[in-house]
This record gives sequence, C-alpha cells and structure tokens, in this order.
Amino acid sequence: MNFNPEKKTITIILQITSFVIVSLILWNTNSFFKKFKEEERNKVEIWASALVELQSLPADADPGNLPLKIFQNNTTTPMILMNRDGAIKVSNMPKEITTDTALIQKKIIKFGEENKPIKIEYKGEELATLYYGNSDVLNKLKYYPIALLLIIFLFGTVIYFFFKTNKSSEQNKLWAGMAKETAHQIGTPLTSLLGWNELLKAENINPSITEEIEKDIARLETITERFSKIGSLPILAEHDIVVETKNAFDYLKLRSSKLIHFSFSSKAENLPVLLNKSLFQWTIENLVKNGIDAMRGKGSISVEILKEGNNAVILVSDTGHGILKKDFNTIFNPGFTSKKRGWGLGLSLVKRIVEEYHKGKIKVLTSSKDGTIMKITFKLNS
Repeated sequence: MNFNPEKKTITIILQITSFVIVSLILWNTNSFFKKFKEEERNKVEIWASALVELQSLPADADPGNLPLKIFQNNTTTPMILMNRDGAIKVSNMPKEITTDTALIQKKIIKFGEENKPIKIEYKGEELATLYYGNSDVLNKLKYYPIALLLIIFLFGTVIYFFFKTNKSSEQNKLWAGMAKETAHQIGTPLTSLLGWNELLKAENINPSITEEIEKDIARLETITERFSKIGSLPILAEHDIVVETKNAFDYLKLRSSKLIHFSFSSKAENLPVLLNKSLFQWTIENLVKNGIDAMRGKGSISVEILKEGNNAVILVSDTGHGILKKDFNTIFNPGFTSKKRGWGLGLSLVKRIVEEYHKGKIKVLTSSKDGTIMKITFKLNS
C-alpha cells in the first residue's frame, strides 16, 4: 500500500543519484589508479636509465649527483634486478627475502603479472631484466574502491532502514487513526441501541430478549474500547490470566458453530499477570477465530494454560491446515494473510498487544497439516 507517492518518487530519485555518484567515484578512482601506475612505471624506467648510464661510464669517471639522486629517491617500489648471468639484486624489500631464493622466484613471477618487466639494454645488448611490483600506496589504492563500496553499502542500509521505519511509522499512524475513527463511528449507533433497548424493556418484552441485546451492546462497547486504545499506551492492572482467558474463550464458544469442539484446561490456578483485560481478550479471540478459519468451520479448538517457572503460558491449538514453516514469523507482519478476504491485521495486532503492550512473547510453537499450536508467554506479577 503506497501512502505517499511523492516519497516514492523522492526515493527513486535518491537511488538513481546514488548510483550515478558511486559510478563516477569508481570511474574516477580507476582513472587515478591507472595514472598513478603509469607514473610509477615512469619512475622505474628512469631508475633503469640511470643504472644504464652509471654502468656505461668508465671506472674512473665521476657519475655526478643525478644518477645517485635517482637511486636514493626510489625507496617505495619493490624491485628485483636479474643480470644476464643470473645474478639477482633486490631493492626496497624486506631483508629476509634477499636470502630466500624460492621466495625471490615467486616474487619475480608475481611482479611479472603485475607489471611488464623492463629490459635494460646498452648499445643493443641486453644487460639485465628489471622486475618491479606495486608500491604499498598503489596496493592500498587498489582496495580503496572496495572500502568505498562497503561504506556506501552501509550508508545505503541505514537509509533503507530509515525509510522503512518511517513508512512503518506512517502505516501505524494510519491504522491507529482508522481504528479511532471506527470507534467514534460505532459510538453513535451504540447510544441509539441503548435507548431502543430501554424502550423495549418498557414495552414488557420477554426479559431474555433484552438481556441478550444488552450482552451484544456490552460487546460493542468492548469493541469500541479496543479500537479507541489502538495507538495509545493501555493501562495495565493485575488480573488472573486463567479467568480472563476462560471468559474470552467461553464467549466465542457460545457464539460459534456446533461443528467446532471447544476444550479449555488449566494446570494452574490464580496466575496474576499485569493485563489490559479488553486487549488481552481481543488477543485470545483473534487466535481462536484464526483457528476456526483454518479449520473451515469444522474441527477442534483447545486452550491450555500452564505455569513455566515465573511465566504464565497459554497454548492455543487448532486442527486446521497448518502454517508453512517459512511463514512462522511472516504471519505477524501487517498485511500478511492467506485468506482470499482479509486485511492481514489480526495477528499483527495480536503481536503488538502481547509484545509491545504486555512485554510478553508470542510464536508459532508447532504447525503441520494436522494443526497449529500458538504459544503466548507472560511474566507473572509476583
């Protein structure tokens, strides 16, 4: 459901802009890497030229400062000079490598893959071959795009969760607003029903009829109260969870098909829990009704209450078609439903009531083609 098309357009624009920026950064980084690599090769070629110049001078000639300056300035590029007679000279590399022949051979192969070797010639005669690798700066620059992508990915993740949370908050406000408006709309005819029921009593109608009408009016008042509390922090008070669960269970039992077999049991008595009665009973009713829908109106529903340590546990079981294991968590998401008709809000409200309002836990304990067991856990107030 798209509540704000304008925000969706902004999101798409941001995504496209981000993609363009990332592409430009990566392209620029790649260009800079190539340029730096070319400059490093020029530096090594100058070093090789200085070596040729130095070796071509007579033994008693003064080489001058330039060749020596070139040799002294190149301290970052690892190099291996192999003379035509097989003699090897290592520069700008750890001392332990200079004595390890096998390691030097591996380095020669690696350097050959990284950069094209430089042939050192004098008057058409090949004197040596210079192998060189990437400097530390170049190696670090090589991993810069990966680090950059990681940072952008993390930044994108933060943005994604921000928009997702913002959208979820907007949806919650909408559902809360709809719920409160529904409660307000129900209030008007409910007041009229109270008046009409009083008139029926004055006409000496069968008391059993007006009593049932009063029960349904009380039921509508409860529903109105529930909807009015959506989005607001409910007031909790200590109640016996066994009694409150049985009240909700019995109400549905009396108003459900005779094809449904209802079973209630409790292995404990007087389990005090901080509850909002109205919202808690709504939770039980939702779970029982979901079970009835899963059984297509025929089967068995059972509710069992037991004590586990300092917790009160409610198990709601049905003999319906079951829930796919991959949907165990998804069924609590707003909008998820396996029914042809439905908004997919029932279980999301149940989860919110149990976990956010009552600090309890709810989960699918087991589910198969033979039925489903839902488990609710509350802390005892003791």
